[in-house]
Amino acid sequence: MKNSVTNTNNSENQNWLQRLSKSNDFVHEHTSLIEGTPFWLSYYRTLISSDILHQDVLPYLQEQLSLNELKRIIPVEVIIFTKDPKEIIQNLMRGFLALQKHEDDEECLLINIANSKFRDVSITTLESSAVGPQVGFIEELDININLIRKRLPVPELLVIEMKVGELSKTNVAVIYMDGIADPENVNTVVQRISDVQYDHIQDSAYLSSMIEDNTNSLFPQSISTERVDRVAAGLSEGKIIIAVDGSPNLVIVPVTLFESFIAMEDYSYSWIIGNFFRLLRLVAMYVSMLVSPLYVAIMTYHYELIPAPLLETLVGSRALVPFPPFLEAFFLEIMIEMVKEAGIRLPFKIGQSLGVVGGIVIGQAVVEAGLTSNVLLILVGLGTLASYTSPVYKFSNTVRFIKFPVIILAQWFGLFGVFLGSHFTIIHLLRLTSLGRPYLSMYPIRTTSFQDLWFRLPFSKQKENPATLRPQKKRKSTGNRENPEPMNDFYE
Repeated sequence: MKNSVTNTNNSENQNWLQRLSKSNDFVHEHTSLIEGTPFWLSYYRTLISSDILHQDVLPYLQEQLSLNELKRIIPVEVIIFTKDPKEIIQNLMRGFLALQKHEDDEECLLINIANSKFRDVSITTLESSAVGPQVGFIEELDININLIRKRLPVPELLVIEMKVGELSKTNVAVIYMDGIADPENVNTVVQRISDVQYDHIQDSAYLSSMIEDNTNSLFPQSISTERVDRVAAGLSEGKIIIAVDGSPNLVIVPVTLFESFIAMEDYSYSWIIGNFFRLLRLVAMYVSMLVSPLYVAIMTYHYELIPAPLLETLVGSRALVPFPPFLEAFFLEIMIEMVKEAGIRLPFKIGQSLGVVGGIVIGQAVVEAGLTSNVLLILVGLGTLASYTSPVYKFSNTVRFIKFPVIILAQWFGLFGVFLGSHFTIIHLLRLTSLGRPYLSMYPIRTTSFQDLWFRLPFSKQKENPATLRPQKKRKSTGNRENPEPMNDFYE
C-alpha cells in the first residue's frame, strides 16, 4: 500500500515536470556533477531574477541542511514549503524557484525570485493638473497599494486579493475602508468579480465593464483613475477601489454622474473658484452635446429663430456649400474625430504635430473649398474643446458620441428631435445605477449632495460623507472650528 502511494506521488511530481519542460525557457537543473546529491532547481528563465538566484539562494545551499532549515536561512521574503503539484505550477508561473533535495522528491521549497522590474512612479498622463499632487499609479499592483497606504496609513484600510482569468490568473485587489464603506457594497463587488468567467483579464477596464449594472449603457458607471489623491479621497468617503495587476488605472465604485465634473485640482482653489470651474464643465457638456444638433435643426427647419443680423452672416457662410446642414455637420464631426484618433495612434511627436497642423490646414482647406461653412467649423471646434473639459477621459468619449444620434434626430424632427434626444438621455440617466446606487443622484434629494457633489462648500461645512454611499461612518469631520473674528483698528 505504501509503495503504491509513493509511486503515485512520484508520478505527480514527474507530471508537473514533464508538463512544464515542454517550454524551452523552463530550466530543470542539478547543482552538482554527482548523481543523487542535492539540489535540483526548477524555474522559468524568463520570469526570475538571476541576480537574486546567484546572490541570495545558491550560496546558502548546504547538503546537510533540510528544506525547513534552508527556509530559515535563505534571505528571501516569500518562501513556501509544499507538496501540492498545483501550487508548485501556479507559483512557478509567477517567477518562483522550486528547490528539491532530490529529483524524485515530492516536497520542495518555492522561493520568490521573480524579476520585478517595472517603471518608476511618475506623474499622471490622462488626469494632469496645474496644482496639487502629481503622483500617478503604475502597472505594479503592490506598488499601487503601497502608494495608497502612504496616503491612508491606518489599519482600517483593508485589501481583499483575488485571481481572475482562466488563463491569465490576474491578481486583483478590492480595497476599502473598514468602518466607513458599506459592507453590502463590498460584498457586491467581491461577488461580481468572483462571477467573472473570462480567459484573459488584461486591464482594469475589462473588469469595470464586466461588473457594471448596465453593460449596454454609454455612460461609465465607474471612474477609472490614475490619481492617488482621487483614490484616497474616495476611500475616505466609503467608496470601493478595484486594482488590477498590470494596469495603471484603478476603478472607483459606486459613482454618480456629477463626479465626472469634479477635478481634484478644484480643492486647491477657493471654494468659489472651484464651484465656477465645476459649473463651467457642466455647461461645457451641454455645449458639446447640443451645439451641432441645434445648428442642424435651426438651419434646416427653424430659420425664424435666428436674429436678422446673424441670419445674414449664416446665409453668406453657406452660400457656396452644396450640402444640406446635416451632411455638412456630420462630415465635419467625423473629420474632427479622425484627426483626434490619428493623433492618438501615431508616435507622440508626430501625433502632436498632426493634431495642430492637420486640424488647422484641413479645416481651412475645407472652408475654402466650400464643403462646409466657417460658422459651423467654429461651432464644431467649440464643441470638441468643450468635451475635453471633463476630468474623466471615458466620460468625454461618451459626450462626443451622444451628439451623433442627436444630430440624426435633429435632421428628422428639428428642435423636437433635439428635445427627444435630450429627454431620452435624461430618462436613461434616471434609470441608471452604479453598484445599485442612483447614478444621477437627483432623487431622492439628499443634503450631503449640496456639500461636495453638485456644489462644493467650504471645508468647514463638509461634515458628512455622501449619503448615496450609505457609509457606516456618517460624519466626515470631527472639529467645529469657526472662522476667527476679524480684527479692527480698535482691537487690543
